[in-house]
Amino acid sequence: MTDERHELAERFEGHRAHLRAVAYRMLGSLAEADEAVQDTWLRASRAGAEGVENVGGWLTTIVARVCLNLLQARTVRQAEARAVRLPEPIVTPASAPDPEAEALLADSVGLALQIVLETLPPAERLAFVLHDMFDIPFDEIAPMVGRTSTAARQLASRARRRVQGAALPTPDADLDRQREVVDAFFAAARRGDFDALVTLLDPDVVLRSDGGEGRPTLTFVRRGAAEVARSALVGAMPAAVLHPARINGLAGVVVTLKGRPFAVMGFVVVRGKIVEIDGVLDPERLQRLDLSRLDG
Repeated sequence: MTDERHELAERFEGHRAHLRAVAYRMLGSLAEADEAVQDTWLRASRAGAEGVENVGGWLTTIVARVCLNLLQARTVRQAEARAVRLPEPIVTPASAPDPEAEALLADSVGLALQIVLETLPPAERLAFVLHDMFDIPFDEIAPMVGRTSTAARQLASRARRRVQGAALPTPDADLDRQREVVDAFFAAARRGDFDALVTLLDPDVVLRSDGGEGRPTLTFVRRGAAEVARSALVGAMPAAVLHPARINGLAGVVVTLKGRPFAVMGFVVVRGKIVEIDGVLDPERLQRLDLSRLDG
């Protein structure tokens, strides 16, 4: 490795965590984010950084373009085939969080916002993520989406209105209290206590389940306390093992059956009530998660 390439590699490593956070927000998948970062390195190393004054900005531009290409490659057919597409969750232990994952969480977003980002068109998502979340100027974003600076500003503005219109909940700050509510939810489901479940759920609670192509029958959306409570009773599995975890920073669980991951479930608890439950049951994505350091 030449001295110039070695220096670029060192500087790239210094920006890797930031690039991964950008890619995760853009793609909603840790695996795809890592691939995008690797592709960014390959492109950067081939081009070389000679004459580049702001290496961090240059690398961010490259990773953003890589992510935009990946988003545009997601076909309309795939979107129509999936009633629900949840982002890949960031799973950390409930008691002793993994430092690497915690670093990503510190520069990332909750699962609820990530779900809204999944609904944005690629160009809007790029403009919003880079400007509103990473303070990239519109005149730098414009070439990435092939628009003028004014048009890029309009893209971000439309995305911002969509995000604001989603009325994202603000979770309770007390993680221990969140955990108590989540534990009570599973306890009530396992003993078949419908009334207790309804008491724990917000009247307008939303349950999203994403089974992916491997479990299409487990892909659905349920709304309302009674409907979600019934789903919880049907889905209760006495043989399953529940591993307390933090899902994108909030209380949740990883469900395993016979030692294998079956589901990752994230909860949003507001004023002691569950307002959102998001379950990833897609076998392909579950296999990619590192669950070796989970509690329980």
